[in-house]
This record gives sequence, structure tokens and C-alpha cells, in this order.
Amino acid sequence: MKTFWFLFLLALAPALWAIEPLDFADRSEEVRFQKLLRELRCLQCQNQSLADSEANVAGGLRQEIHRQMQSGKSDDEIKAFLVARYGEFVLYNPPVKQSTWLLWFGPGAILLLGGLALVVHLKKRGQPATAAAASTDDW
Repeated sequence: MKTFWFLFLLALAPALWAIEPLDFADRSEEVRFQKLLRELRCLQCQNQSLADSEANVAGGLRQEIHRQMQSGKSDDEIKAFLVARYGEFVLYNPPVKQSTWLLWFGPGAILLLGGLALVVHLKKRGQPATAAAASTDDW
């Protein structure tokens, strides 16, 4: 049993050493850091922000963002660095441009087309019933 705990702690040690505590100059810097983390997507989890993700990749990105903040980079510069490295996927709200039109306007267009198809279907469904009633009267 002692061997199990030794191996468990040995396996856990690198993960514990890799985590560096983040120090902030003041509360506003910490708030800025948290805001940035909520605007950026975890590359591994894909549906979580960097603030919510517990993946190792997200931890590394948090460290990188903190280092860049400490070096004096603005939020836009940090986002530009991450986009250059990982693509626009890292942004939760990518900019509206020709390559992202489908992303921004596709859901609305699908909803509009679905509503239009439903209206057309309901209108057509109502018409044959009256035509069928008229044809049965002729017999």
C-alpha cells in the first residue's frame, strides 16, 4: 500500500510543480485578467473559457497571458498574439468579416428559413382540405 501512495504522489508531483501562483499588482489587474480569460476559449475543451477549464493547455495559456500582462501588453496585443498562434478559434467572439459571416448570421438565417418553410407548409396544408371537401360534394 505504501508503494501505491508513493507512486501516486510521484505521478502527481510534476503537475503540482507546474502550477505557479499568479501575483497581481492590484485588484484591477486581476479583474482585467479574469475578463480576458472569459473572452478566450480553451483549445482542448472547445466549449469552455480559459477561466472555466481545468485542462493543462488552459493552465499554460493562463500562465502565458499573465506573463504578457506583466510585460505590459494590452488586451488587444495579447489577443492578437493568441490568434496569430492558434487562429480565431481561440476567441469566443470572433470579429465579423467575410470568413465569419456564416458563424454570425447562419443561425438567424436558418431560423428565418425554418419559419418561412413552416408558414408555407401550414398554408399548403389548409388548401388541400378545402379542395378535397369540394371534390367529395361533387360525387
